[in-house]
Amino acid sequence: MLAATPIGDPQDAPPRLVRLLAEADVVAAEDTRRLRRLVAGLGVQPTGRVLSYHEHNEQARAAELVEAAAGGATVLVVTDAGMPSVSDPGLRVVRAAAAAGVRVTAVPGPSAVLTALALSGLATDRFCFEGFLPRRDGERGRALAELAAERRTMVFFEAPRRLAATLRAMAATFGAGRPAAVCRELTKTYEEVRREALGELAAWAASGEVLGEVTVVVAGSPPPDPSALDVADLAGTVLQRVATGERLKEAVAAVAASTGAPKRALYDAAVAARSAAPR
Repeated sequence: MLAATPIGDPQDAPPRLVRLLAEADVVAAEDTRRLRRLVAGLGVQPTGRVLSYHEHNEQARAAELVEAAAGGATVLVVTDAGMPSVSDPGLRVVRAAAAAGVRVTAVPGPSAVLTALALSGLATDRFCFEGFLPRRDGERGRALAELAAERRTMVFFEAPRRLAATLRAMAATFGAGRPAAVCRELTKTYEEVRREALGELAAWAASGEVLGEVTVVVAGSPPPDPSALDVADLAGTVLQRVATGERLKEAVAAVAASTGAPKRALYDAAVAARSAAPR
């Protein structure tokens, strides 16, 4: 059983989590020291075995946990904060349990992703979670370049010491004026949410030390301005798709959907370009 744990305030723990921490036969924790602090704050004492379950022993420990569950034990998997398997250990044990035919369920609860998204003031109807970006500058730049045209609101985790560099890279790739929010220490005493453009946030992060758990929310790419599109150039893209066997109307619809170009103008331009091409 996967169980979400508080991302800051222990009082956010649901009653079901408190009960299971006391009753589970096995509690697998990412950090047993953090678990001890949590149960002390909740006033509960685990009666089952407490095991470590982290990124370095996850694969080996997964088999042990699945074997215990298959034998009838109640196995509870928790991480330091939030839902196991979301940028935390948990995925391997879920896969192992599924492969063994062992039922897996979850105790829902606090989520830094959804909490930051809700507090950001940015669009929440469509969003994607990108986790931690690569640490190396080149790899991080390539990852951001792949997201440059992403229309959905994007949510990232980041370490405080890398925040300034990440925000600079985002401003360079997405544009310094792209709206964003940095959410720090969510639900904790020193919670802070800064809602500014990426360029301003990058300058703020570089001006002093940022502490605590950090979640970054970035607005999606705005739709292109149809008036700024070169329909004649896009007609070439349409004809390239047609050359691979796609029907003209389908190619026009696909290119129009991805660029925002008017379908009628794009269709006419494609027909004209095809007629003018040498045979």
